[in-house]
Amino acid sequence: MTLQQLEYIVALDKYRHFVKAAESCHVTQSTLSMMVQKLEQELEINIFDRKAQPIAPTEIGMRLIDQAKVILFNAKQFKELALNEKEQESGKVTLGIIPTVAPYILPKLFNILQERNPNINLHVKEITTAEIINQLEKAEIDMALLATPLNNPNFLEIPVYYERFFAYVSPTEPLYNIIKEYEMNHIPTEHLWVLKEGHCLRNQILRLCESNSGFSTTYEAGSIDTLIKIVDTNGGYTIIPELQLDLLTEEQKANVRPIVNPEPNREISLVVRNDYVKERLLNVIAKNISDTIPENMLDERLKKFSIKL
Repeated sequence: MTLQQLEYIVALDKYRHFVKAAESCHVTQSTLSMMVQKLEQELEINIFDRKAQPIAPTEIGMRLIDQAKVILFNAKQFKELALNEKEQESGKVTLGIIPTVAPYILPKLFNILQERNPNINLHVKEITTAEIINQLEKAEIDMALLATPLNNPNFLEIPVYYERFFAYVSPTEPLYNIIKEYEMNHIPTEHLWVLKEGHCLRNQILRLCESNSGFSTTYEAGSIDTLIKIVDTNGGYTIIPELQLDLLTEEQKANVRPIVNPEPNREISLVVRNDYVKERLLNVIAKNISDTIPENMLDERLKKFSIKL
């Protein structure tokens, strides 16, 4: 069994086509096919069902491929550990980020990296929390920026910033000119617009309102921008994160109301696997992310100390 064979089965699973998998590995189709077959013979297991169209892993094959991804990740980490001794600040980094954070971080982050660290090739996946956890566990992404805690012993969480929630209220609501702030347990649930299933912010909002009776949602939107436009056009309420405030027009900012007693917030952290070894590169990414955030929102530990793995 070789790392090369593991690369071949991972590629074949990705492309489900011998020719395309071979091309991605820069070998001939016959070489890839022969090496996969030798691995199957060594293990005495069929990793792929060749009768399927397109070719697909068997049930045990899927488990072996998931493990192969982790082994390949650790082999890469082994090399990176040596490279870290040279204080390398280059290479490809795959970052997972949740959709309710991406619009505020990514535009500035790409700009900062281009200016400061042009040798870092940042590849970003904007995906849900569940997808991020799955891909981190399979070592398909290097790090992630999402709401924590995750309570997963396999991950290291580095808090970056803490973000408050605010109510965004339509001027057509009866109490618009009367209530200047909302107590958390008295947020109106009639005409409350929320994100669709799969967004962690949706779950946080529903927890904010779970003590209220008469919860009624008429539409679940796919983005916070959409929620705001819905409120502007149809009335009602929504809940928005603090970083959204800078993206509002002056007219829209008049529709924002604080939430108090207590002030709800979320922790946003940079998360890696416990076996991640590229300490210097992690610190570079963390520093650049923190520089996109207002200083008053930053976690004090990240402002003062580098991250030790």
